[in-house]
Amino acid sequence: MDFTPSEEQSAARDLAARIFGDLSTHERLVAAGTGTDAELWKELCAAGLPGAVEDVGLLGLVLLLEEQGRTTAQVPLAATCVYGLLAVAEHGTAEQRERLLPALREGTAVATGALPVRGEVTLVNGALYGVVAWVPWLRDATHVLVADAERELWVVAARAPGVSVVPVGTTAPWSAARLSLDGVRGESLGTGPEAHASVLAASRTAFAGLQAGVCAGSLARAVQHTTTREQFGRPLSTNQAVLLRAADAHMDSEAIRVTAYEAAWRYDRQREYAAQALTAAWWGSEAGRRVVHAGQHLHGGAGADLDHPVHRHFLWGRQLDAYLGCGAEILEELGLLIAGGRR
Repeated sequence: MDFTPSEEQSAARDLAARIFGDLSTHERLVAAGTGTDAELWKELCAAGLPGAVEDVGLLGLVLLLEEQGRTTAQVPLAATCVYGLLAVAEHGTAEQRERLLPALREGTAVATGALPVRGEVTLVNGALYGVVAWVPWLRDATHVLVADAERELWVVAARAPGVSVVPVGTTAPWSAARLSLDGVRGESLGTGPEAHASVLAASRTAFAGLQAGVCAGSLARAVQHTTTREQFGRPLSTNQAVLLRAADAHMDSEAIRVTAYEAAWRYDRQREYAAQALTAAWWGSEAGRRVVHAGQHLHGGAGADLDHPVHRHFLWGRQLDAYLGCGAEILEELGLLIAGGRR
């Protein structure tokens, strides 16, 4: 396996890094509150980055999301790309691709998904009923991808009759909302459980990549703080306990990144990737939580300041931990998958 980015993937990643670095500043994030940074989203779409995901693949998306995570930029990039662009491009009909993809590429349409979040949606006489407690970026979405009890995928217009969207607060400012469906007519996407499994694995991989960036950003802030802050006449980073804590956080961050790369690489090459996606999700959940706690701890008293930039990484890391799923549940699913002979 060679995870070296292609020329196109590297160019997209570098462009994303520049845009996020220039626009996702602490001041702008404070001003955005819990909502999306509309100007930043417009800039990303004008640069063609969401649409580029169809060309650079899931691995390219993971690279973009790493850059987003480093700055905790408040835009629905992961959700729109994995539940919209990639899902429709991979599983949609020719008519669906022609109708839905242009607006998703341009950013005039925003997609999200209610797949990994707990909820119960049923299909009765061709209509969808049920409630999902919270869906990320739903307040901004024009389309939401929903799975029913039989793991059939449905694209639902977020403002269609029978759809109720009620804002809810989450740990990270993800513009989330509660989704209620009361007799909603959606349009089928893909081939049932196979499409559901594919989109779910892709989403796990993508959000693990986002977690890798969040952890890298948290650790970078901790390194900067401990190398410049002095105690008893020497930098904090010269203390062995600080070095060991930072080293453990670095190894955890690398494990998240590499497992996300492998799952995305296999997905793009149409190899078996379900086990790898679960592995990436487990590392993103379990190790991600450890890293953002370490990042905040290494800031000492400053890390307890809710207005400090590192606290935002902590909030995102904990939100991604919850979104990717409980580590024990992920391991159980992975064990069942392996025991069933599927990799």
